[in-house]
Amino acid sequence: MEVTEVRVYPVDEEKLKAFVTVTFDDCFVIRDLKIINGNKGLFVAMPSRKRKDGTFKDTAHPINNETRKMIEDKVLNEYKTSQESSQESSQESS
Repeated sequence: MEVTEVRVYPVDEEKLKAFVTVTFDDCFVIRDLKIINGNKGLFVAMPSRKRKDGTFKDTAHPINNETRKMIEDKVLNEYKTSQESSQESSQESS
């Protein structure tokens, strides 16, 4: 399984930094991953749904740590790249 596309949709909030859509093998997509600025830095939260008892349950998530790390690395690298290009664009227009 390979991540073939990552689309980052930045958000201007304190903790939530972006929503992300990830495509696998050009044939399967997962939307609404979140990039969160937590106590230990940025991390990727899987899409989830609020349950009746107020807790959240992931609607899609990796089964093992190797896959989680692969997804997180790709998503965070794409986020950092998009942030850098956004900063360059704002500097050029100044």
